[in-house]
Amino acid sequence: MRVWFAFRVWQSGERLLPNRAAIQREGWGFVIRCSLLFVLIALVLFLCLHRVTWRSFALALPHWLRWAGFALGLASLGLWTWTHAALGQLWSAQLEIRAAHRLITTGPYARVRHPMYTAILGWLVGLGLVIANWIPLAVTALVAIFLGLRVQREEQMMVERFGDEYREYMKRTGRFLPLWRISSNI
Repeated sequence: MRVWFAFRVWQSGERLLPNRAAIQREGWGFVIRCSLLFVLIALVLFLCLHRVTWRSFALALPHWLRWAGFALGLASLGLWTWTHAALGQLWSAQLEIRAAHRLITTGPYARVRHPMYTAILGWLVGLGLVIANWIPLAVTALVAIFLGLRVQREEQMMVERFGDEYREYMKRTGRFLPLWRISSNI
């Protein structure tokens, strides 16, 4: 699916590779962290091939919880797709602002500032529950730390570009989950 959305961005004439500002914004630390994350994922996949190692990290989960993980995975995949559709040609794998960039506050962005990251984490948790193993859940924790660090830079970039409009948007939306406010009309 990501290839399809990248193709649509490319077809619109936008860049797929990061521009100089995006590289400076994310820095080489980002490249190193991404590389380490991919090495970790490759290690996890290698461990998956060795059943003895894989079994030693198994979780005894009831069937209903594994099915709940399946439902979470499907819902996360739907959210991920919806997020890409809402962004359209403004989607980028890097932290960059497009020439005609505008603040998207509709679709999944109406209540959550980073629904794509929520979808990624939800899918990973769902995977861990479906296969009843600690390894994907540990990877989820590492990805959550990685995304948490990235979000700080992303939000700084958005405040620099959109100023008070983004600050107001931050007040009415949650970072990864919707804000739940208790009504004072009691």
